[in-house]
Amino acid sequence: MALRPIDNSLPIAPERPKKHVKVVSVPIQKQSEVGVNDENKAPLPPSTDSTIDYISSDDLKPISDPESKIQGLIERLDSKDWTKVCESLNNARRFALYHSSLLLPFLEKVMSVVVKAMKNPRSALIKTSIMASSDIFYAFGDQLLDSTSDAFDSLLLQLLLKASQDKKFVCEEADRALNALVKSMTPLPLLNKLKLYVSHVNLRIRAKAAISISNFVSKMELEGMNEFGLVSLVQVAADLLNDRLPEAREAARRTVISIYEAYTGNEEQKQEEWQNFCQSSLPPLHAQSIVKITSSSR
Repeated sequence: MALRPIDNSLPIAPERPKKHVKVVSVPIQKQSEVGVNDENKAPLPPSTDSTIDYISSDDLKPISDPESKIQGLIERLDSKDWTKVCESLNNARRFALYHSSLLLPFLEKVMSVVVKAMKNPRSALIKTSIMASSDIFYAFGDQLLDSTSDAFDSLLLQLLLKASQDKKFVCEEADRALNALVKSMTPLPLLNKLKLYVSHVNLRIRAKAAISISNFVSKMELEGMNEFGLVSLVQVAADLLNDRLPEAREAARRTVISIYEAYTGNEEQKQEEWQNFCQSSLPPLHAQSIVKITSSSR
């Protein structure tokens, strides 16, 4: 069989220009909308945070037959289902407001669950737990300081942390809880706890602690300030006047003015006595800053 001459080989078709694929911009869904971003894992069901009702304290109702339901409450607080924990925390709020004597023996357990819930990444669980803390403060007040564990200290730290976070609705709820704490407790024992946090490494925690101290001092008489330690109180305020955050500095200024008004009783003849007190209790620069603030407030 004769070979086909090379010249008679089939012509090679010219290569067609490649078409450019048009890229259509598609909005990227958040992970909370699509579940898990990993194709090797089954997608999670859509978040149900929006189905959680945030019930105000005024809308909470007493529990029918509370004696028979208190044990069930404690069991449900340990649920692995976060929605059931939210429901149980709301029931704990009802017990605190209307049946506090039944809840008292389990108070440390409840506070531990509240702290654990505040550390959870779910926003609904965080907010519900903060709301629960407010009702617990109003119901038990100074009794919370009788705790033999560190449950209350852990709760206070978590509230200061949540009040300094970026999520606005979490911050606002935590601020309300801290205000509830100020209103429901006598100042002296809690001031001793808050004093530890004004030197915290986290500057936002320092600021929130400073604000709470300012709120406490504003409702104290001179006798209570002396009991806490007037020199110590002025030193705390003086240190905070140089803090990096303006919220801490403003809280310190309010604290100074509250101390000054309690010390002098707005009597003109006590102005020199106040200046002597500041100069004898503080380094010169700090004393000068304190006197300047009180002089301008007159």
